[in-house]
Formats: sequence, structure tokens, C-alpha cells
Amino acid sequence: MEDPMAAIRETFFQECEEQLAELESGLIAMENGTAEAETVNAVFRAVHSMKGGAGIFSLDALVRFAHVFETALDKVRSGELVASPHVVGVFLRAADVLADVVRAARDGGQVDEARTSAMVVEFAQIEDGGGVAKAAEPGAPAPGETLADTPAQIGGWEILFTPRPELYAKANETAIILRELKRLGPISVELDASRLPELHELDPEGAYLTWRIWLEAACAEEEIRHVFEFVEDDCVLSLTPRGGEVLAPAGFAPGTVITGDNGFKFEFFPPVAEDEAEPSPEPEPEPEPEPEPVAARAVAQIVPPRPREEPVHEAPKSPAVEAMAAKAEAGAAVSATIRVDLDRVDRMIDLVGELVINEAMLSQRVLEAGINRASGVAMALEELEHLTREIQDSVMAIRAQPVRSVFQRMPRLVREVAAQTGKQVKLLMEGEGTEVDKTVIERIADPLTHMIRNAIDHGLEPTEARLAAGKSVEGTVKLTALHRSGRIVLEVADDGGGINRARVKQKAIENGVISPDAQLSDDEIDNLIFLPGFSTAAKVSDISGRGVGMDVVRQSVAALGGRISISSKPGVGSVFTLSLPLTLAVLDGMVVSAKGHTLIIPLGAIVETLKPRGQDVFPLDRDMNVLALRGGYVPMVDVALALGYSEAPIEPEQSVALLVEGEGGVRAVLLVDAIHGQRQVVIKSLEANYRAVPGIAAATVMGDGRVALILDVDAVVKTARSEARGAELTLDAN
Repeated sequence: MEDPMAAIRETFFQECEEQLAELESGLIAMENGTAEAETVNAVFRAVHSMKGGAGIFSLDALVRFAHVFETALDKVRSGELVASPHVVGVFLRAADVLADVVRAARDGGQVDEARTSAMVVEFAQIEDGGGVAKAAEPGAPAPGETLADTPAQIGGWEILFTPRPELYAKANETAIILRELKRLGPISVELDASRLPELHELDPEGAYLTWRIWLEAACAEEEIRHVFEFVEDDCVLSLTPRGGEVLAPAGFAPGTVITGDNGFKFEFFPPVAEDEAEPSPEPEPEPEPEPEPVAARAVAQIVPPRPREEPVHEAPKSPAVEAMAAKAEAGAAVSATIRVDLDRVDRMIDLVGELVINEAMLSQRVLEAGINRASGVAMALEELEHLTREIQDSVMAIRAQPVRSVFQRMPRLVREVAAQTGKQVKLLMEGEGTEVDKTVIERIADPLTHMIRNAIDHGLEPTEARLAAGKSVEGTVKLTALHRSGRIVLEVADDGGGINRARVKQKAIENGVISPDAQLSDDEIDNLIFLPGFSTAAKVSDISGRGVGMDVVRQSVAALGGRISISSKPGVGSVFTLSLPLTLAVLDGMVVSAKGHTLIIPLGAIVETLKPRGQDVFPLDRDMNVLALRGGYVPMVDVALALGYSEAPIEPEQSVALLVEGEGGVRAVLLVDAIHGQRQVVIKSLEANYRAVPGIAAATVMGDGRVALILDVDAVVKTARSEARGAELTLDAN
């Protein structure tokens, strides 16, 4: 039988990921000294919310650790604890541990009790200024102890619980709350449905019920409020210890008069001394624009409700009640967000892609029919084209997400690698709000992880070397995201020693990758680090030495249709740049033809188009020519010949040339018969629908209904460069 709580549980863990991200960003702001008071409050709320939700699902380990964490954060909020660099460092490590506890709870794994216990000790130490942990206040929980561990203060409780409509709108359930309340002790529940209207008057989004609950447990008030803390702002809640007193809800001052949704009136007065012989007369309610917090606990007398047929004259609401009502109305007016299964979004994107294809086919048919462009049909078709493009852009924007979700994983990675290498590292991040397709976001995490590990381990020098070079002890790694020319560009920069090109070249010679007398440019030497199994590490460690890191980066980037390049200066540092498409669903391309076949060349790979001149073309061997271009020579690729469309090479002077740039900035010239313009096309996987074809990245459907192949520029350029190098070696041998 399917667990009815499974969907709610999954939503809780999704929200935990968002709160962990907010926690991380807030702590980083505190570490950088840019945090404001609201940032500290947001950090506290993130941990507090996770604790509250975990209590609903009985995730005790998560509740215990989050409670200790929020206690320390609360001391920072109240000014009892100074957010020094050491304290924030402890909080950052605690955030890492909290993330592990959340994932263990989600996956059903075991919590590392040794780590959580060690963090509890660290919390105790910072609260005592780095010394011995403070003794717990009388009646207050000690570090690592939950409120449920404290001694009982009173006997039983009577609880009045009236949900507001907002409680149900946020997908909360009273049954879950009652179940959690039962964990404190035996309960008896009475449902008051007197306000329930007739069926034809019932508002499906309304709230009409009140629960009166008798809890037979000697527990503290805080334990009961802990059960309701997730819904405290969305209900009317009153607690009655022993016989006749009702504790005032938080935020209500003495003298406040409210009428509950069940018709009961609650009027709150200052507490009465226990030794008074006679009760004091009722004080006049004092109108205050903003009630001051009361030091003593306020109590109330219960006024039974009048019969339903008698009109109820409510007392004027206090400013606190008015403010609460205004806040509820404002909250309802705020635009809401919904969670949609990703498969539904993908299905919608596929359908919009089909719509784009059919619109293009319709335009083609109208063009072939020779219909006048000024006619009503043509004008309506033009409107349809604009509307289709807007729909496509809007749908693609649904999948667009900021790269913040990936960036926020990196501070923890930096802390861990820095600790392993014994280096002091500062991470700077820019452009976290840069948006890109969700599919791209999911697949750039691994390349960025490898690049940052490489920057710390290989890029940044050891402390002694940095001091000898006149640099600061703390190295800097900078992660940047930005939009450029319709693509997303990610940069990982460090202020280390740069690539040791002599070491890289020597290692390549030792591995048999290049000959000892090979003449390589700096860029060519730098790109050797992307070769499979290549590593300059002196020994294998947990971080590097196996030669799989940067090779994985190149493969991952190539699979996304992107390029990676390196810029390195000895003694100054290195910059690794990834250029990726914004989405994997649509592509801006150049439509070309080769021997009667229509092809699409990705627009981002094209540098320029030109018409070759005979005097600029030089043969390298029988099937390979190079084009003299701006003082250099670029290999030429006959596209029709390379794809098997033709057996005879095309005459360069009778072709159109496209200068393209592939992986690592390597260039080649593609020769085609003609260019037919630019077009945005919907990408269809050729491998999923047919099979992988060398030199072809994907396919699309054109306006005439025919399938056009999308050229894999990187594969074609790589093949051309390899053939050119082979031809050079052959010529040298002859």
C-alpha cells in the first residue's frame, strides 16, 4: 500500500535543500562581513524550520542536532554570542553536518553520531568563549539535550486549537498535529463542528472546526508549542494548565480581548498573585499602538459563547490582532509558487517543440503556394509565428534556474579540500543568479567540482611557496557565471603559480603522448592536461594523482555541446573557462547544404564566414588542404566528403567557407555548397531514435518535413586536426 505521507515527506526534503542553501549563503555573508541583522534571522529561521518539519516525521536525530544548532544561532541573534570568524567557522562546519544528517534522514542511512557529538562539543565551547562548556541554566536544556529531556513542570493541559484557512492552504493536516501531540502523552479530543455551515454555503477553502484536546502529561509549555510551531501563525491556539487559566498566545498583551473562531471569548489579564485572598478587579484594556512584551505570563478567563441564534458583539480588536489579520490578507495576496513534476514540464517542452516544427512546416507550405505576403493568411501566419516564439521562450523560461544551486555546494568542497591539503583558501563567487536550463545545471556540478579541486590542489602553492613569492598566505579561488553571446560562461580562476608547462611537457613525453622533439605552443601544452590518464601529481592521494579529473571535465563539457579553454600565467595564476549552451532543447544554428543535404551548424561555434581565394589555399596532401588566414594556416574540411555524401572533393573557390572553433579554441574551415540563413531549431536526439553517427550531434525537423542533421563541430575539427598532423608527419618522412 502506498504511503500517503510519502509525497509530503518528499516535499519536506525538497524544502530542506532550499533551506540548507539559504543557510549556507547566509553564513558565507556572515563570514565575509556583509551580513545584516535580517541575514542572521534568516539563518536561524532556516534551521528552525528544518527542526519543526523533522518533528512531524519523527526524525529525532535531525531534531536534536537542529535544536542545538538553532540554540547557538539564537545566542548570536540576541547578542549573547559574537559572530567572530571562529564562531562562523564552527557554524559553517555545523551546516555541513546538518546537510549530512538531512540526507541520512532522506535516504534512510545512519547518522554519524561521532561528527554530531563533536559539533555539540564545539557549540558548547564557543558559547563559553572557547573554554569549558557552560553549566546549563536551571530548567533550560543543556547542549545536545532537547526540550523533551527537561523535567516536567506541571500536570495536564487543556488545549483549544482552531485552524485558519491558511493552515490548510499550506498543505498542513490537523491529524498529523494531533498524532504528534499524542507522543507527549495520552490525549482525549473533542471536535466542535458548530460553525460548520450548510453544504450549499460551505467554502471549500474555509476553516470551520475547533478541537478541544485534553493532554494527560506532565510536560512543559514549550514542548506543546513545539508541536504547533509549524502552524502557529495559521491558527488560534490556547493552552490551559491545571484548572482555570489560559496562557496568552504569543504577541498578545494583557488587556487583549479576542473572540475565537468557535465563539469563545478570551480576555487576557496580568497574572494574579497566588497568596491574594480575593481576585483583583478587572483592569481596563489599555489601547496601545504596539503592545510591549510582558515579563509575566498573562492569563485569561473563559467566557462561554452565546447561543448561535443570539448575535455576538465582539470587543474591538487590539492592534496586535489587526496586524495579524492584515498580515494574513497580505500573505494571501502574494503570488504563490507551485511544485510541478519535471516529467510534466519536459512533456510540455516536447509539445511546444512539435508546435514550432508544425508552424515552420505551415510557413513552408504557404511559401510554396505562392500566397501574397500582404494577404490575410500570410499576416495571420506571421502573427502565429511571433506567438509560437513567445510560447517557446516562456516554456523554456520555466526550466531556467539560477546556477546558485550548484554554486552553493562549492564552499563546503573548498573547506574540505583546503583541510586535506593544509592550505588556506578563500572562495569568491559572482553571478549566482545567472539562469540556465535545469538540465545543464544538473550536469555542470561534476565538472565544476573537479576544476575547483584541481585549482586548490595543483593551482594554489603551499603556504611556504606563497610567502616566498610575496603572496598572502590565503589563496583565492574565484567562481564566476555570466551570459555571453547567447551562452553561459563559467570561469574558475586561482591566484596560484600557474601551469608548470615544463613539468606538463616532460610528463607527456614520459607517457609517450608526444615525441621529445615536438614543438608545442603554450596553449597546446596547457591542453595536454585534458588527456585521459594524465596527471602531474607526484603521488596518488584522495584528491588527485589518478589522472581522471580534467579528462572527466572535458568529456562532460563536450557532452553538453560546450567548450573549455585555459589561460595561465606563471606565478600569477590560471583561469579555466567553460562555454555552454543555455539549453539542450533548442539550438540557434546556421542552415547549410552539402551535395543536396541540409545540415545545421551550431551558431555558437561559427567565428566567421568567407569565400576562399585560390591563392590562399595550399595542399597538405592529396585529400587535405589548409587555408592561409591572418598569418596562420587552418585545415580545411570538405563536409560532404567527410560525411560520405560525395566521393570527390569540392573545389574551394566554388564553395562557401565557415571558420569554426572547437574544443580548446582549436579552429578549422568547413566547406559547404551554400548558406541558407539562421534558424532556431528543436533538438531531437539521433542516438535515442536511431543510433550514434560519427560527426553528427543530433537532428531536427525542418519546415518542409525533412530531417536535417546537426553537425558535431568538435568531432569534425578534432578529426581534421588529427589528419592534418598525420599529413605533416608523412610529408616530413618523405
